[in-house]
Amino acid sequence: MTTWLVAAVIGILAAALQYAPLRAPSLGRRGALAALRAAAITLVIALLLDAPLGRARPLLPSVFVDASLSMTRENAPLWQAALDSSRAIRAESVWFFGDTVRPADPALPAGDAASRVRPVVERTMATGRPAVLITDGEVQDSSALDGLASGSRVIVLARPPRRDAAVVTMDAPRAAVDGDSIAVRVTLAAGAQGAEAGSVVLTLDDRALGRWPLEAMSAWAERQYDLRARAGGGQGANVLRAIVTSPGDAEPRNDTLAATIEISRAASAVFVSTSPDQDARFAIAVLRGTLALPTRGFLRIAPGMWRQEGTLAPATEAEVRQAMRDAPVAILHGDTTIFGPPQSTSFGPLALLVPPEVDEGEWYVIATPASPLSGALAAIPLDSLPPIVAGMPSTGEWNALEVRRGREATRRPVVTGRDSPRRTVTVTGSGFWRWRFCGGASADAYAALWGGIFDWLAAERADRRSAVPDESAVRAGQPIRWRRGSRPDSVVRVVVQRRRAARADTLVLRFGGASAVQETRPMAAGIYDVIVPGGRTVLAVNAPAELLPSRQRLASGNVGRRSRTDDAKRARSAGWLYAVAILLLCAEWVLRRRVGLR
Repeated sequence: MTTWLVAAVIGILAAALQYAPLRAPSLGRRGALAALRAAAITLVIALLLDAPLGRARPLLPSVFVDASLSMTRENAPLWQAALDSSRAIRAESVWFFGDTVRPADPALPAGDAASRVRPVVERTMATGRPAVLITDGEVQDSSALDGLASGSRVIVLARPPRRDAAVVTMDAPRAAVDGDSIAVRVTLAAGAQGAEAGSVVLTLDDRALGRWPLEAMSAWAERQYDLRARAGGGQGANVLRAIVTSPGDAEPRNDTLAATIEISRAASAVFVSTSPDQDARFAIAVLRGTLALPTRGFLRIAPGMWRQEGTLAPATEAEVRQAMRDAPVAILHGDTTIFGPPQSTSFGPLALLVPPEVDEGEWYVIATPASPLSGALAAIPLDSLPPIVAGMPSTGEWNALEVRRGREATRRPVVTGRDSPRRTVTVTGSGFWRWRFCGGASADAYAALWGGIFDWLAAERADRRSAVPDESAVRAGQPIRWRRGSRPDSVVRVVVQRRRAARADTLVLRFGGASAVQETRPMAAGIYDVIVPGGRTVLAVNAPAELLPSRQRLASGNVGRRSRTDDAKRARSAGWLYAVAILLLCAEWVLRRRVGLR
């Protein structure tokens, strides 16, 4: 009623200022005119302020039911309990939320691959209504709940504790040589009552590679297992699976994680390091990961002592020399003259990675001159890259990367190359691993630099596919990232067909400008055959993360800080008030004319 009081005070003051100074007509007629003026102005001010026409009553809330897969995990009865709770609340409307917000349909099961509350907040902003969220408490963006209107609340349904063992992640090489040993790191997680002792199995296209014992795990524990198996089987893209089995496991849908691995008959690259460091480690990861080149590595751990990268099995210097000589692409890191003149150690394309002998301070990348690597380096964010250590420059036919120390004017090339008599790249810097370590755009720059170098060296031996999945394994609900291949296509049509399905979908990827990665919509869990210009591959989409054991992130209670509205009728919505204000002004005008006022 404060709004009406303000309007009345303004109307009375305006009428008093208009009629109090007059001496004619009589006091009674002046009072009538002032009353008409005060009433008219009061209504006009009330309309301007949209004053309420009745007592304010709180709005009925909107109910939002969590429809994510986690509501059905471990056969918990949460989904039916959530529907029953929504019916018991006197609400304006009932909605489902998860991946999206949509009207509730009790006939549909819970199946969303995510639990996000931000779409709920965005929907309630338009109405100003409080919200009631019914969930299992395992939402991904709980901080967004502050954006709800005050008076909102969360109802968290308790999940009965069960035993569960799940495969959370699997780190495996993207490519391997047929018959080589591959290292696989598997991360397992347990549920609210832990997990019994069991086993972990690795399979390659349904062929068992090995079985390892699983120790019992306590509640909510996580454990990593470093497994090693021999890769053998069909050439091309294969599906590597990690499968965990545990007695009393309550959720079988999270027991398997699949990834794609490319099996080749022979190595496409040989990496030899006389001084293994982080640069060597991450460069090998790019060969096997981003480029999916089957790679063999050899590391010198002491004078005369060589080990095979990965297995650390002993190797003789003669074996390393022979591998370098037979390598389609050879990369020599550290002492590049250990086997004599570098050009005589290999007959194919060659990369020489020469760490600086003296640390001359921090050098920052300032330019990527025109070179055969320009296409790969065009998108590198130079201003945001960590510094590196630069050595003495080497000579070449072109420079691909230039650095400068601090604000000094002197430039120094750290990546040079030549096309004849064979393709050779020389890198006289170190510390590039910092780019990979920082993640984000810097990690993409690292992959672009080394991927461009190795791709140019491999030439026709490189992967000729126009685009490949950026990750060997993804989960349902996550966007699919595609990385541009070695072909120069800017528009790539990808045919994706789920195995044992009759329908195939076509995706169009547009790599505009220097963009090397594109995203497409999430896909349902399954194994997909992918056909792109230049070849084919396999995409493994796993069960969503909603099925993994997770603690509750929310507790039942009130939430929301945004002010809410009410359902009181407002002055602007009543058309008759406009008519009354006009009639009052007309009545005042007629009466003024009759008493001789204008």
